[in-house]
Amino acid sequence: MSETPITVEPDSAPTVRFADFGLSPEILRALSDQGYVHPTPIQAEAIPVVLQGRDVMGAAQTGTGKTAGFSLPIIQLLLAHASPSMSPARHPVRALILTPTRELAVQVAENVKAYARHTPLRSTVVFGGMDMKPQTVILRNGVEIVIATPGRLLDHVEQKNVSLGQVQILVMDEADRMLDMGFLPDLQRIINMLPKQRQNLMFSATFSTEIKKLANSFLTNPVTIEVARSNATADKVTQVVYKVDEDAKRDVVEHLIRQRNLKQVIVFSNTKIGASRLARHLEQAGINAVAIHGDKTQQERMAALDSFKKGEIEVLVATDVAARGLDITDLPCVINFDLPYNAEDYVHRIGRTGRAGASGDALSVYSDKDERLLADIEKLIKQTVTRGTLEGFAPRSARPSRDAAPERRARREPEGAGRSSSERPAGRSSGPMPRREKVDPWFLKPYEPAAAPEPVKAATPSSSSIKPAKQKLAALLGGIPK
Repeated sequence: MSETPITVEPDSAPTVRFADFGLSPEILRALSDQGYVHPTPIQAEAIPVVLQGRDVMGAAQTGTGKTAGFSLPIIQLLLAHASPSMSPARHPVRALILTPTRELAVQVAENVKAYARHTPLRSTVVFGGMDMKPQTVILRNGVEIVIATPGRLLDHVEQKNVSLGQVQILVMDEADRMLDMGFLPDLQRIINMLPKQRQNLMFSATFSTEIKKLANSFLTNPVTIEVARSNATADKVTQVVYKVDEDAKRDVVEHLIRQRNLKQVIVFSNTKIGASRLARHLEQAGINAVAIHGDKTQQERMAALDSFKKGEIEVLVATDVAARGLDITDLPCVINFDLPYNAEDYVHRIGRTGRAGASGDALSVYSDKDERLLADIEKLIKQTVTRGTLEGFAPRSARPSRDAAPERRARREPEGAGRSSSERPAGRSSGPMPRREKVDPWFLKPYEPAAAPEPVKAATPSSSSIKPAKQKLAALLGGIPK
């Protein structure tokens, strides 16, 4: 299968405007409402190709505008089928956008809704962790554009809440993650439900060789559009790593936040329990922080993200559920509390800052055991990350030395308990005395034998105690034998 590669320089000057693509006045009006005039490099290359009906494999750095690169031409293509009718039959699903995470699905849905606000097209988002009933009502009323995570979409299909028989365009956003996270069986099921004749679009920040092989199985002669080098990081993001002891990593993160006076920062952790512990540590240190991860409910995660975007929360401690697709305006810094196990996730994590040409800082802390992970990252991005030094850092929660243990134990012991070794009974160890329970004095009395019991006299039967002889059985049955 042949491919048509298109490579775009990321710093190329915007010579075209959105109006040059032939987009409808309704779409241009929505773009104008948001202050967009010139497209980003990937938008400038992808929009005309998608409008031609070609399959596309788009690779661009996070924050370069991939979402508008596919959503704008989709809205334009679907306007031919737009209907003001209230009948659900006039609003079948014609475009399906799949995302790996709930947060990214919400982000894409917000963009699609903003771009289509002046058109009759309907759109909705469906994802797990929420009640299905509100989603079911919207789907049954008819929508042209559905943004979904694979699992929840299959739930609605099985309950016959949505039909995919008229889908014309399939989009996989963060496509490498979709296939790499084990979604392949669900994706195959969804693809088998779609019409054979359709347009397929794949957009992501990274495309490995293995992912390209899988993508080629259902893309037809795709146009490959790459902005900058594959797996590259943004040029305006300053990357620094700090080597510290494993036990001091939480204190280092706290030190960096205070030293740089960061009021809005995302800190990434590899584990859910690690994220929760770090957020609790920062809260105890007086820093307004909250953790989001898979164990949080969808309402909790969305509330935390909204508070973070509004500036009500200074630090958002997150696992990689928040590493893809989140667009935080003017985020100055991200911190890697843990280096990611997958080097490609590093590109996505630090892509949260330095978006749309802005500058930003990407700080990472690591210990001896993470040397291999750092080497994998540097091999992927083809550059050496600057090693930094911590000025004026002193671990706040470092464990006390062994010399301080006897002193701490002496403060806990009651008066008179600290006897010297010569005062202790022989045979006792020099360790701490075991805790003694209170003893009832009754158990310390000497043994006293009980008095001998008096002999019991045999009782003579009295006349009143003699019971009459039992009657014969025949008398009980109604007759006495003669």
